Amino acid sequence: MSAVATAILLIAAVAVAGLALGSIRIRGIGLGSAGVLFAGIIAGHFGAVIEPEIAHFAKEFGLVLFVFAIGLHLGPGIFQLWREQGVILNAMAVSIVGQGFLLVVASAYLLDFSVTSSAGLFSGATTNTPSLGAAQQAAIALLDASPEELGRLSSTYAVAYPGGIVGIITVMLVLRRLWNVDLAEETAKADARDGNGREKVIRRSVLIENERLSGTKFGELPGLEETGVRISRLRRAGEEQVQVASDATKIYEGDTVLVVGTERGLARFAPLIGRVVEEDLFTSAGNVTVRRIVVTEPKMLNQPLRRLSLDQVFSATVTRIRRSGIEMPARGSSRFVYGDVATVVGEEEALERVASALGNAVKRLDETQFAPLFLGIAVGVLLGALPLSLPGIPFPVRLGLAGGPLIAAIVFSLVGRVGGLVWYIPFSANLAMRELGIILFLASAGLTAGETFFDVALTARGAIWMGVGFAVTTIPLLTTAFAARLLLGLNYLTICGVVAGSMTDPPALAFANSLSSSNASSTAYAAVYPLTMILRIIAAQAIIYLLAS
Repeated sequence: MSAVATAILLIAAVAVAGLALGSIRIRGIGLGSAGVLFAGIIAGHFGAVIEPEIAHFAKEFGLVLFVFAIGLHLGPGIFQLWREQGVILNAMAVSIVGQGFLLVVASAYLLDFSVTSSAGLFSGATTNTPSLGAAQQAAIALLDASPEELGRLSSTYAVAYPGGIVGIITVMLVLRRLWNVDLAEETAKADARDGNGREKVIRRSVLIENERLSGTKFGELPGLEETGVRISRLRRAGEEQVQVASDATKIYEGDTVLVVGTERGLARFAPLIGRVVEEDLFTSAGNVTVRRIVVTEPKMLNQPLRRLSLDQVFSATVTRIRRSGIEMPARGSSRFVYGDVATVVGEEEALERVASALGNAVKRLDETQFAPLFLGIAVGVLLGALPLSLPGIPFPVRLGLAGGPLIAAIVFSLVGRVGGLVWYIPFSANLAMRELGIILFLASAGLTAGETFFDVALTARGAIWMGVGFAVTTIPLLTTAFAARLLLGLNYLTICGVVAGSMTDPPALAFANSLSSSNASSTAYAAVYPLTMILRIIAAQAIIYLLAS
């Protein structure tokens, strides 16, 4: 067979074997996708080899797919996490990187490691490939390193890398056991914090009894934005028919209005205008109907509802927005994201016009638009290759093929669209893209490392490298995780995300995600990843500069 056909066959075989290995669970715990790495190492040891160029491409392309899909999915919620816990989470990452750096430098002096071996040990134990490339560049520039020295750098990386992945997963399991973590409880807490457990949106009929508000437009009432209350129907005093109401509707004493919001928001707002009554205007007679409309029109994305002015243009009111299974009240500041489901109240003719304006093309939600996907990946690759000059750092820093696409995906997910290009991937397609990417990455990495892994690892020097590498992996993670849990009370799933993100380790993230349905681990991973990537690249090169001086 050709080299390409052989590579496809071997990667497919390793993927099948690795996924089967990862599906084995002992006391409810399994390796998940990380099993592909170990299947690859075993296959590589017994002679399953693919061309280096093909292996390198499959590995890096799989990594790009994985991190780009993660970034697209998590981008909209990343800034909220940065506002709430960004300083704490990134401080944890800085602590982990700093401790690992000091342990490697101390080991180099105590155990007489060479400069290149120390840099490779740091990159492998922290499972960071871009830092390996940065260390190789520094070794060539500063030491004029020979091919033998560069080979030693790669060997220590390959020996320490599998132990790094095992160490990260071990830390997660140890923490879960020591803290007696109830995953269902941690998931519920994480969902409540992230909004997945937000209050249910309800409706209430309120009788206007505040005479000072007579003649005031509903949208001008105080507290609307803070409480998230929307009006959908109104019945004038003395009338029987219900009519459509919006922010532009004037209210008078004796009117009854139907308002929508959370129970807490309505409890704060209703006493300001009157009192809640038992009657439900939703079922009262009147030329008013309600429809759920899917937002698929690019022009309607990322604009505040108050600017879209749907109530004024179409005489219809958006009362609720459903996004990723979560229903929330529609505020004036709310912005549509592709695929949102808007609950709109109005007359039938008005709702037809609103549906046309918002798109309502349900079939598009099952389609993946590949043009913006590959444009985003291309921008991410260029961003990762861009040399960044940082104050006080004597060498350029690059984000690499992992950091660049991740940041590009986060930015594009927040922008939403550029012209007719919309950065949207169906959730099922996003999951498939992530899984395919991580399998390609792990299979290729395992096959590459397996060829020499046991030959190096079974020597006395290799065993020392593995032991020190395992310590460099686990000690910073354990100390930082205990401080975060005991002193700050952080959620276990969030800590797992920081543990994986501080090591820039996709297999560890895949394992953390397998523990729970919550996005807490992935969000924390993305929150610390950019800073961690920069610090890892700087630290690997700093080891060369420090030990060579």
